[in-house]
Amino acid sequence: MPFVAPFNVNNAMGEQKVSLVQDEKMMQQFVKKLLKDVQALEYMLEHEWFEDDIVRIGAEQEMCLVHRKTYKPATIAMEALEHMKDYEWVETELARFNLETNLDPRTFTGKCLSELEAENAGKLEKIRERLEVLKAKPILTGILPTLRKYDLEMHNLTPKKRYYALMEAINQQLIGAAYELRLSGIDELLIRHRSPLLEACNTSFQVHLQVSPANFVPFYNIAQVLSAPVIAMSANSPIVFGKRLWHESRIALFQQALDVRTTHEHMRERSPRVNFGTGWLDKSIMEIYKEDIARFRVLLSADVDEDSLKLLSKGEVPKLRALQVHNSTVYRWNRPCYGVSPNGKPHLRIENRVIPAGPTVADEVANAAFWLGAMEGMHSAYPDIREHISWEDVRDNFLKSAKFGIDTKFTWFNDKKVTATDLVQQELLPIAREGLKSRGVDTGDIDHYLGIIEERAKSHMSGSRWQLRAYTKLSKEVSRDEALTVMTAAIIKNQAENKPVHTWEMPEAVSLPDYKPARLLVDEFMETDLFTVQKDDLIELVAELMDWRKIRYMPVENSKGDLVGLITSRLLLRYYTHQHKLNGKAAACVKDIMIANPKTIGPNATIIQAMRTMRENKIGCLPVVQGQELIGIITEMDFLRITGRLMERLEQEED
Repeated sequence: MPFVAPFNVNNAMGEQKVSLVQDEKMMQQFVKKLLKDVQALEYMLEHEWFEDDIVRIGAEQEMCLVHRKTYKPATIAMEALEHMKDYEWVETELARFNLETNLDPRTFTGKCLSELEAENAGKLEKIRERLEVLKAKPILTGILPTLRKYDLEMHNLTPKKRYYALMEAINQQLIGAAYELRLSGIDELLIRHRSPLLEACNTSFQVHLQVSPANFVPFYNIAQVLSAPVIAMSANSPIVFGKRLWHESRIALFQQALDVRTTHEHMRERSPRVNFGTGWLDKSIMEIYKEDIARFRVLLSADVDEDSLKLLSKGEVPKLRALQVHNSTVYRWNRPCYGVSPNGKPHLRIENRVIPAGPTVADEVANAAFWLGAMEGMHSAYPDIREHISWEDVRDNFLKSAKFGIDTKFTWFNDKKVTATDLVQQELLPIAREGLKSRGVDTGDIDHYLGIIEERAKSHMSGSRWQLRAYTKLSKEVSRDEALTVMTAAIIKNQAENKPVHTWEMPEAVSLPDYKPARLLVDEFMETDLFTVQKDDLIELVAELMDWRKIRYMPVENSKGDLVGLITSRLLLRYYTHQHKLNGKAAACVKDIMIANPKTIGPNATIIQAMRTMRENKIGCLPVVQGQELIGIITEMDFLRITGRLMERLEQEED
């Protein structure tokens, strides 16, 4: 029973060719197939064709690839797959620095959880071995800390037609001029991006639960309710481009990465393709499929040659390929899935997509055990969850958990206010335990995996809290890039030992002896918290600002943020030394003394190039520009910090 990946076209759509909808005729033909699939699914549900005498679970593991020494994204997925041709279970993902493995479905009973961990750990070890020759390593984390914005340009899209078709299709739906990320946490991120490849930031551990049609509605509603506490306990995605944002930034980042909407003066509502849903499910899974077809235009077509209604008339089970293609382009956090079991019977599944990758395989299986057990336990305890909590509170809890993770305070049953850790320890873990017992899951598995969740709650330590604490600590000692690199190296080390995250120690800056700053790009190194002036500002104001902020260089920009000049402490000294005159004329404003055309550098240059430019031109500062826009600055003090760290490392090695 192959489980359907979120957008894994090999699985979700078989071997058919997926392509962009090129014309009206192509669209109409595909929509006809789609509508037939809807009718076929309704018929099979009404006439009880579905498998309902067995419950299976399954999972998919997404991962990032990083260079062995720099810990930056390694865009080698296609080369890696060449070295793993004999591994049918490993596949491409959207970006060249991602891979995905499909784990075998297994009956939800006995030692299914420890077997799931053993399979996942074994496959990851095989991948590690094959990546050695490519000088790379896999890492499990919701968002790779060392990922940079320019790693998400289109040249890093996995070179397969279906991915190009998806990107082009989403771009055609874009109403605004670009995709925008707007997130605030400890830090703030406000950027624009040219492509929806931002989606590739996110890696997850997707868990599937097979559900009978009769129980699909109550189970799906329970999945929606459980999303928030599961996110709170499993959050592992707090850092994006060096910014400390939401505890589970994947939730917002995934939606915004594919959000084709823009602001308007009117109040018309448009739903994002990545969404939590608009309300409770009431009678059938069909409500989801019909709503998604009604709300979201077809993005992709496929060479669907099956006629699902004709197959039904012959007593044959259709694969509903057109419906699966469309379903794969609408990203619900709890997604309905249709499949055909090896015995030829159709089945339904709920795919949980809120769980991030990492911190370790043991943590991931603990997250899965918590969700699966709570799903079963709550269905027994609360046959209709809608009677105990409002949809509005469920949705609010979902967003709060993404922002605050294990620090969240929920609105729970009967309007009760409760912290995530209290809710999990006092209510949900006992329910999850009973749920796993009811499926006949091995007692040792139950104790082990729910024990990890319990200890995580007691120690108040999730993957996100560990990353936030580690990065905050390290960034006070070393540069931003070195802090991210040290932290990423520590994550990989702990993953190899499969130690649950609540037992991890804080990393030390000295724990990465072979940090390689020479390969840094200006974008990773520059200062972006800038103090600037404009041409008409008084020179006295500039002097005070530079004194207050203890800076030696002040960029001059216009009202649009374009660089128009540079003031240096040397220029100010000359100004005051020559009695407020320059070139025989009285000087009063910035424009009278500034360097009008200062040397600049772009964000994609290396720091070696920056050093060479500064040395050859005998200057101590380089404004960083994108086109004409000022986006950062590099000074000689930045290089002193790096060389100082290198000298410290050399001294430690000698000792």
